[in-house]
Amino acid sequence: MSTSRVLNEVERVRDRVERGDPYWPAQLTVAVAIALNLTLSQRVTVGPVWLLPAVEAVLLVALVVIAPARATRHSTGRRRLSLAVVGLVSLGNVVSLGLLVHFLINGGAAGGHKLILSGTVLWATNVLLFAVWYWEMDRGGPVVRFAHPDALPDFQFPQMENPRLAPPGWRPGFGDYLYTSLTNATAFSPTDTMPLTLTAKVVMGVQSLAALVTLALVVARAVNILG
Repeated sequence: MSTSRVLNEVERVRDRVERGDPYWPAQLTVAVAIALNLTLSQRVTVGPVWLLPAVEAVLLVALVVIAPARATRHSTGRRRLSLAVVGLVSLGNVVSLGLLVHFLINGGAAGGHKLILSGTVLWATNVLLFAVWYWEMDRGGPVVRFAHPDALPDFQFPQMENPRLAPPGWRPGFGDYLYTSLTNATAFSPTDTMPLTLTAKVVMGVQSLAALVTLALVVARAVNILG
């Protein structure tokens, strides 16, 4: 069973290397982030809870319609739309985080449980969105990684340090960036994947700070309510 699992993993990597990364994992991740926004407290959203997610969902559907199945060909318009969708969802998350910080510090006890839930949702959304940003940023994006596999990387993964531990031609897929985002938001620092460029260091630093602030305030409010 173990051998079969390893062989399946090798086949999945070979498929990505030869045919390009599929777009659907990133698109699904953004869709989940948009759906999570619908569970936020009204106090940490601008306008009706459904309004911004509805706009984001329309843009995401348009992107899914025009995007090919695999990231193999560059399109300036499509990439700009992709970054705009992720940027809009991220901006909404930043605004909600700012409102959450305000109400957790100054809002008193009213709606405390709902705000704690919103903080947890914002932390999870943080993990999802930064995974997409890392996937779009590293070496210029999935298309560049496919067309120019020798381009200078923004992140150094363990398989790049030890090629013998990975299939030939290995390069990170979306799952690797999602794991990197999760560990960075949990440990508040890089773990097994190191940022190499200044841009990568800044983005990982921003994620760590946002995750730390969110969890610290949520835990503090939870202790206050339980006390």
